[in-house]
Amino acid sequence: MGSVRTTPPRPVEVTEVFPELAPLARPALRLHPRPGSPSVRDSSVGGPLLWPAQEPWPHCEDAHLHVDSGFRRSPTEVRLERALQLRWRPDRPAPTLTPAEEALRERNAAWLAERLEAGSPRPADCPVPMLPVAQLFLRDIPLLQPPGRADLLQILWCPYEHEPDYKPATALFWRSAAEVGEVLATPPEPYEADYPGYVPEPCVLAPEAITEYPNSLELSPELQLMLADWSRWRASGADVDSSYAKHPQEFYSTHLGNAPGWKVGGWSPWGRTDPEPQHCAVCETQMIPLLTIASWEWDGDESRSWVPLEDQAAAAGSYFAGQAPSQPTRVEVGSTDNMQIYICPASPEHPHTDLIQ
Repeated sequence: MGSVRTTPPRPVEVTEVFPELAPLARPALRLHPRPGSPSVRDSSVGGPLLWPAQEPWPHCEDAHLHVDSGFRRSPTEVRLERALQLRWRPDRPAPTLTPAEEALRERNAAWLAERLEAGSPRPADCPVPMLPVAQLFLRDIPLLQPPGRADLLQILWCPYEHEPDYKPATALFWRSAAEVGEVLATPPEPYEADYPGYVPEPCVLAPEAITEYPNSLELSPELQLMLADWSRWRASGADVDSSYAKHPQEFYSTHLGNAPGWKVGGWSPWGRTDPEPQHCAVCETQMIPLLTIASWEWDGDESRSWVPLEDQAAAAGSYFAGQAPSQPTRVEVGSTDNMQIYICPASPEHPHTDLIQ
């Protein structure tokens, strides 16, 4: 696990201003992924999986778009480019690969050349090995509600976009960590990814329990009207900047409702689309948020109040391209949006669904 991360107290205790919201509180766990070197025994984003050696690695067999995004690179190329970005400084010579990285680059180039021999099928026409997105142990993420004796959730995706929603296809696997014997040492990797943002950077986690409230779009019309009533905010004595006087509901949405970033549980981060309840394809139960896969842990000044105390100095400082402290996983989905994964609360083994929001 990573070091501790602490969300600052909310600028306003929202249920003191609007006690009507108290019944809508939900627990969530901010994962706070940060670059690191997780092992197969760690909860992680983009890290190695505790995958049984005797179990086939998941491949995506869906149809893949043949239109080259212009950004396609192998996962190894993406990681090496990022390593150079992290070392770049304007007052120093251009960084170069270390001997170990150069050897990796050469091995990767030979592998790519072998894959592209005459007569080989196009990379997107083959079953595509999926990439690890997250591995979550119940001991670290107690909000998980695994089926049976499972205590481990593994999430992977295909790094190609899929029609009709133009997003990676996801796969979920629940398992018991104690029942994994020999671990797969070298999982297969895809030939390429549509975008670098579909290659998660290995990150350790620092889970933190918080309480969330619904996105304002999910509130009843009556509650939305109350949030928009500036006189109600002022009468409560809440310390809200007068710049929000015309649209105080934006203060709620930005600082009080639900947290940005990677998280388990809580409420969905609607905004790109209006709320749309998801129902289980098997039993029609309304599904609940499982994991939010975020492009950013915080986004500029708007969500700066959510920056953990331990990251505020880095967030306030300057940085160069590819070094943003608010994008530790280097994941980008949609137009730097979120991917929300939903599961069935009646049976987590029922098919999940996901949306870009």
